[in-house]
Amino acid sequence: MMSWDIWWVWAAAGLVLLILELLAPGVIFLGFGIGAGVIALVLAVAPGMITSFPVALLVFALVSLIAWFAMRKLAGERKGQKKIWDTDINEG
Repeated sequence: MMSWDIWWVWAAAGLVLLILELLAPGVIFLGFGIGAGVIALVLAVAPGMITSFPVALLVFALVSLIAWFAMRKLAGERKGQKKIWDTDINEG
């Protein structure tokens, strides 16, 4: 058994990514954390389903992308919203 096909390695990576999401401004690492969590779940439930590291990376990338699009849809993109500044940085 190699290190990439151990479920808890992916679970730990997902947990680290989710913690980084708390520290980073914006939604950056959440999709990657979800992707790693899904890989961990698949490897824990059906270890023979993902047979090689490239397949694991492909599934990770696809799930992360789908999670990012789903979060974008749920959170919503604020179209037309503009920031209105009341003061100028040069005003003393």
